[in-house]
Parts: sequence; structure tokens; C-alpha cells
Amino acid sequence: MEKKPLVGIIMGSDSDFPKIKNALTVLKDFGIPFEVHVMSAHRTPNLVENFVGNARKNGLRVIIAAAGGAAHLAGVAASHTTLPVIGIPVATEMMGGLDSILSTLQMPGDIPVATVGTGSGGAKNAGLLAVEILAVSDDALAEKLAEFRKSLVEKILKKDAALQEQI
Repeated sequence: MEKKPLVGIIMGSDSDFPKIKNALTVLKDFGIPFEVHVMSAHRTPNLVENFVGNARKNGLRVIIAAAGGAAHLAGVAASHTTLPVIGIPVATEMMGGLDSILSTLQMPGDIPVATVGTGSGGAKNAGLLAVEILAVSDDALAEKLAEFRKSLVEKILKKDAALQEQI
């Protein structure tokens, strides 16, 4: 029997999907069930309102919203829930993603959106931030996160050792 999703991931367009896959990879690696949908703050505002407005009742604990350009999706999502919302600004051709970053990052006071960077690192960090939020009330998940952090140290030490052999 599959677990109910704890993280809801929404994106403004299916073209955003390749750019946010690292968030899904992180959630899978930590064993966190999630669901993913395409919905637009501009083209399907009622769909966004319904999904996010019912997210808590449906068992979700974190929302990740990815959008590019006039990236209002995370802000609109946050306006319809008290769950934490993590915005992924999706890079665009127009300004290299600066438009998306500013649209996601510059939320007015009172309705926060946690914003990560663009690119694959940003998507990965969105997944990790969702893990951290969930780990606040899940000791087993907190332990997995601590082990992950320890593995980062080992990874860097190996890279340093390889570099030292080259010089």
C-alpha cells in the first residue's frame, strides 16, 4: 500500500519538469511520498486555489511551486494555505532566470514563500528544504538527514584527496 503524499509539487508548465527533477530525486532518496501537477497561477487560478486550499486536509505538509517568467505560482499558492511553500524560480531565456527569481523572491510581507535558487541546485535544495521541514516532527527522517550531511563531508574529503594527487 502506497503512503499518502506529504509534499505537493506544482509547476506552471510541463516544460518546467526537466528543470525540477532534482527535487523529486531528493524526496525519493529520503522516502518521502509526493505528488506532482501542472497548474498555472495565471491560466488555472481556480485549480491552484482548490489544490492548495485542500492540501492540508489531503495530508500534504509542504508545497513546492516551480514557475518561470512572471513566476507568481508560489505566491498564489502561499496565499491559499498556511502550509510552508517553497518556490523554485525556473530559469528562462529572457533574463537568465532573473525575472523568475525576482517574481518568486520579492513577496510582500505577511505571506512568506521560501525561495531557493534556479537550476538543478535550486531544485535539489527545494527537496532538501522540504525534508528539513518534515524532519522537525519526524526523528527517523532527522536521522536520515544527519547521515546525508555526514556523507557530504566524506564526499568533499574524497574530492580533496583526488585534487591533492593531481598537484
